[in-house]
Amino acid sequence: MDNLVPRFLRYVTFDTQSNPTNPFCPSSKGQFTFANVLRNELIELGLSDVTLDDNGYLMARLPSNVDYDVPTIGFIAHMDTAPDASGANVKPQLVENYQGGDIALGQGDEVLSPIQYPELHQLHGCNLITTDGTTLLGADNKAGIAEIITAVATLLANPSIPHGDICIGFTPDEEIGRGADLFDVEKFTAKWAYTIDGGPVGELEYENFNATSADVIVHGINVHPGTAKDKMVNAMNIAARFQMMMPSQETPECTEGYQGFYHLKSAEMSVARSELGYIIRDFDRDGLVERKAFMQSKVDQLNSELTHGRVELKMTDMYFNMKEMVEPHSHIIELAKQAMIECNVEPMIKPIRGGTDGARLSFMGLPCPNIFTGGYNFHGIHEFITVEGMSHAVNVIVKLSEKTALEYR
Repeated sequence: MDNLVPRFLRYVTFDTQSNPTNPFCPSSKGQFTFANVLRNELIELGLSDVTLDDNGYLMARLPSNVDYDVPTIGFIAHMDTAPDASGANVKPQLVENYQGGDIALGQGDEVLSPIQYPELHQLHGCNLITTDGTTLLGADNKAGIAEIITAVATLLANPSIPHGDICIGFTPDEEIGRGADLFDVEKFTAKWAYTIDGGPVGELEYENFNATSADVIVHGINVHPGTAKDKMVNAMNIAARFQMMMPSQETPECTEGYQGFYHLKSAEMSVARSELGYIIRDFDRDGLVERKAFMQSKVDQLNSELTHGRVELKMTDMYFNMKEMVEPHSHIIELAKQAMIECNVEPMIKPIRGGTDGARLSFMGLPCPNIFTGGYNFHGIHEFITVEGMSHAVNVIVKLSEKTALEYR
C-alpha cells in the first residue's frame, strides 16, 4: 500500500489523451508508451501471461494460491485520458489534511471551491490530490490502474490471503468509446470482471445508459451576400432552428438519476454546410428508440418546411444498458457489496450516467460491474481524488479476491 500514491503520481505524468480523429488503435502514441511501462512493471512483480498486443491491450494473470477450483475473475481499467482537457504535463499537487475552504490550484485565480463542488464539505481531514488548474489529473482512469496493481502487489506480499486466478486488463481508448472494440474476452479467460473506473468511495454500478450518437447535417447554398436574395440558404440558420426544436429541459444540465437526455456536444458551422453532433441517452431501451424517433421526426418536419436546402440525420448505436447482462449474475454484485461492507465502505448502488467498458464487455459475454476509484470531477481541470478513497479501492479489490476464493471453498 505504501507505493500506491507514488505509483499514481508517476502514472499521471504520461500523456495518454486519446484522439477521436485517429482511426488507429491505440489512437495516441502516449498510450502505447505507458502500456510498455506497465508491462515491465507487471513482469517485475512476477505476474504470469503478461502480454501487450499491437493495439495496446495489456493483460496479465496472478495465479491462484489455493488448491481448489475458483472461478477466474478480472479487474479492468483504461489507460487513456479524455480529449476534453489536456493530459500533457500534468502537475499533481497533494493537499494534506484538507480543512475546508477554497484550494488554490497554482495558476492564476483558479480554485477548487466547495461552493461549486459541495462534496468537498464531506472530505475534511482527507488528503487530496488535485491538478494545477491547467490540465486534467488523469485519475480517470490511472487511479484504477494504480489501485489494481497495488492490490495485486498486496496479494503477492501476503500469501496467507486466499485467491483464485486473477486476470488484469488495461485497455486503450475507452474515453472515445473504443475500449472494448478489440478486447479478447476468450484470451482474458475470466468468468466475470469488475472495471475499477467509478467515482466517490462506495460506488457500485451495474446499470448505464443506452447510447446513440446522432449527427444532424444541414446542406445549404452559399452565394455572395451581395446577390444572395432568394438564392442563399444559410445552413447555420437551419441548424439553429433544429436545435431550438429540441426539448430544452432534456439536457445533461437539467437531468439526473434515471432521466435521459439529448446533448449537443459539437457544432461545425458554415453557410453551405453545418453539422451538429449529439449524443442521445436513456436507461430504458424503448426510451432510446422513442428519442431516436423524436429526433427523426424533427428532421422530417424541418425538411417539409424548407423550400431549398436539406437536413440529413445519421444515427449510430454505441452501447446498451449492461443491467440486462449483469443481473442474471447477481452474485457478482453481492460479492462486491459484501467486500465493501467488510472494508467499512458503505455500498452506493447507482446508475452510471454515461458509458463504460463494462457495458460493452458485458454484451461480449464478460459480465462486468463498475467499482469506485475515489475520484471526482473527471474530464476537467477541477478533477481530484482522495488518497483515502484510493486506499479503500485497493482494500476492496483485495477483499473481493479473497471473498471469491472463500465463496467457492
